[in-house]
Amino acid sequence: MIQFSSLDGRPLDQPSPSVLVPTMGALHEGHAALIRRGREIAGHEGNVTVSIFLNPLQFNSSSDLATYPRTLEADLLLCRGLGVDAVYAPSPEEFYGADHSISIVENSLSRALCGTTRPGHFEGVCTVVLKLLNTLRPSDAIFGKKDYQQLAIIKRLVRDLGVPVRIHGVETVREPDGLALSSRNLMLKPEHRKDASRIYGALLSAQDIRETGEQRREVYLQTARKHLVENALSEMGIEYLELVDRETLAPLAKVTRPALLATAITYDKVRLIDNIEI
Repeated sequence: MIQFSSLDGRPLDQPSPSVLVPTMGALHEGHAALIRRGREIAGHEGNVTVSIFLNPLQFNSSSDLATYPRTLEADLLLCRGLGVDAVYAPSPEEFYGADHSISIVENSLSRALCGTTRPGHFEGVCTVVLKLLNTLRPSDAIFGKKDYQQLAIIKRLVRDLGVPVRIHGVETVREPDGLALSSRNLMLKPEHRKDASRIYGALLSAQDIRETGEQRREVYLQTARKHLVENALSEMGIEYLELVDRETLAPLAKVTRPALLATAITYDKVRLIDNIEI
């Protein structure tokens, strides 16, 4: 049976918190923004729980899983400072049974963007999120818009399976140079970290085109790509750069409705994602 306790040792009045902020740890200011939003929703009477679980099912590479930052002590300090009521941090052995054989598959939104190069990733995301929601039974759950595709898929999961929880998306938090905050930023070499500011710059350059009334897909993509590759480091690679419908995530030929310009960039083996609404 799963036991819960508060960070200061107090027993919780209720076993299931009101608001859940799911994370994989290595918490940063982006996660802090999610927690603050959770605190706003919970109010003084409600509870905020942060889950810290490095989910092996959503990693396509064992080396990626092995090198993912693990900073549990610092994570707990950050949670305590932000007034988190409880942290749920199970091991994979505790979370998944040894004979675990059920997974959740999404067959539409997961086919685009990250789904094209990360087979099984969103199956792992859907499975862990549904289990967290079923285990912790929150009234609300908070996710960041940096992982826009993940957010869209989780909203669809909750809708299609009738999970009684409200899903909230929080705007991407960025470094002063525009790089989206990510736990993976800790894995970048100094020269790669400096160069990575070009990602947001490229997205902004394409977003600016909308003010001219331009609708053609290729103009947006060509503009963003030019900013991505111009004077870039040789180790920088573009995994994808795509313009999609904001709701269906299907590719758009023209910007005639709310769109999303999304990209995945690699520096050696470190993979960064970002997006901007158009």
